[in-house]
Amino acid sequence: MEKMPEWFKVKYNPAAVKEVSELMAKLQLNTVCKEANCPNLGECYKKHTATFMILGSQCTRNCRFCNVIHGTPEPVDSAEPQHVAEAVRDLKLHHVVITQVTRDDLPDGGASQFAKTITAIRKLCPNVTIEVLISDMKGDTSSLDTVISAHPEIINHNIETVAPLYETVRPEANYERSLEVLHYVKKQDPTILTKTGIMVGLGETDEQIYQTMDDALSVGCDIFTIGQYLRPSPAHVEMKEYVTPEKFENYKAVGTKKGFRYIASSPLVRSSYRAAEALQAGEKV
Repeated sequence: MEKMPEWFKVKYNPAAVKEVSELMAKLQLNTVCKEANCPNLGECYKKHTATFMILGSQCTRNCRFCNVIHGTPEPVDSAEPQHVAEAVRDLKLHHVVITQVTRDDLPDGGASQFAKTITAIRKLCPNVTIEVLISDMKGDTSSLDTVISAHPEIINHNIETVAPLYETVRPEANYERSLEVLHYVKKQDPTILTKTGIMVGLGETDEQIYQTMDDALSVGCDIFTIGQYLRPSPAHVEMKEYVTPEKFENYKAVGTKKGFRYIASSPLVRSSYRAAEALQAGEKV
């Protein structure tokens, strides 16, 4: 694989990372920023923002692109929703993103923990806006209803890659089911913004990316993100190329023309990167 290009190099802020990491440890919380080895970790921590990962750190699925640990999941922590709310308060956040490890072992996929966390945040920090990044919850509508009823401002479920690469990249997931999750959320509550995203650099074609955009729009998706895939280790699926910033700009132009309310597209974009900007843009339309 070619050497990492200059445009992909970011500054690390050790003081900010240390400060937020210590707060997470104190409250026994996980962040996807750390678990997924996000390249924006330093920037976001400096701004006192983080994406909280609930339901433990062990994922029941083993997707070939993801750096989150696969293993036997921990028991659900009943104190976790309150601890997340306290971290939101202590970090003085205006917008918070809550994601999860996939919990296929739980009857509701973790939906009730999402609802409890949203409720706890609203009680302690009533002016904070909330985005949740959920698993497909096996497509179970009652689980999805639990999250929808808590009414976060944004419900995000990532498609992650183009349909032809699912067998290689996401063998334990299903492209059509992910689209149906987004469709169901929008159908049940059109006032909630829906969001999805993909990685590029896995060997997909431009035509496949544009088809994925069309598929997302066909189920009412409002916000679309595109970022560069980085291979976490040799055991993960191979990265085929570093996509140029110019190509990302072209994807953004195409997506905007197709009709997304907001599209973020650059090498360093991750699903929750500058999430507050996406919310503000989505609400203005």
